[in-house]
Amino acid sequence: MKALHLPHWLTDTIYVVVGILFSGFALKGFLVPNDFFDGGVTGISLMIHELYHLDIAYVIVIVNIPFIIMGAFQVDKAFAFKTLAAVVGLGLCLTFIPYPQITSDKLLVSIFGGVFMGIGVGLAIRGGCALDGIEVLALYTGKRISFTISEIILGINIIIFLVAAVQLGLPTALYSILTYYTASKTISFVIEGLEEYTGVTIISGESETVKQRLVMELNRGITVYKGERGYLKDSFDISQPVDIVFTVVTRLEVRRLRNLVHEIDPKAFVFTSTIKEAAGGVLKKRARH
Repeated sequence: MKALHLPHWLTDTIYVVVGILFSGFALKGFLVPNDFFDGGVTGISLMIHELYHLDIAYVIVIVNIPFIIMGAFQVDKAFAFKTLAAVVGLGLCLTFIPYPQITSDKLLVSIFGGVFMGIGVGLAIRGGCALDGIEVLALYTGKRISFTISEIILGINIIIFLVAAVQLGLPTALYSILTYYTASKTISFVIEGLEEYTGVTIISGESETVKQRLVMELNRGITVYKGERGYLKDSFDISQPVDIVFTVVTRLEVRRLRNLVHEIDPKAFVFTSTIKEAAGGVLKKRARH
């Protein structure tokens, strides 16, 4: 029986709609009734709502508009249009869907509010848009100053939480930091999934055996670089050619690969690097696609 393959536009739409519903649930069911914050543009919107008692549905749309305009220039117009539609959809969701308040327990609010917000934002990103424009601002700013995008986002969020601490008290700010941390980790999980890929580089004197067993036993595709090994302090002039083996596995398979290489050559040099996105080649398909 053939697997059902939905058109890309329909898959993206489903991701975005479900993301909007989760984000609305996080805001109305957890964060807004308990005066909690998040980081980024959502955090700014929540702060404006709390300080000036404006409708969060309108605030979150208006505050995102400048970042959507930036997105049209920094990414592309299709991204900006999808983001505008998603943000307006979130505003409508907050206005018309009667989400109940789930709990007033601060710890539960900070953790599960962050989890559901992270799921919503992460699904929207998988659908090709953003429910929070902070990354667009960081991308825009990063091209003009020497800080990285991560450093810019961190700096903006520090300012948000400092203002929250001054205006609404330190406990609220600290719980909100926990919310942001939970949301950011959940976003990473939703985008990358459990099968986040890991690049593994192996330098071994037994490279022929390593190559054979990786392909035949682990069913991994490999890439081989021609290199040299040696160049030690006591024998710098002595070196020998070596095949440097590179492969990509899921993080669930890293331990098995390490054990296999160690069995072949206990002195092999093995190092890993995280790969955020991979497609094609001999890769196991992600379960969520």
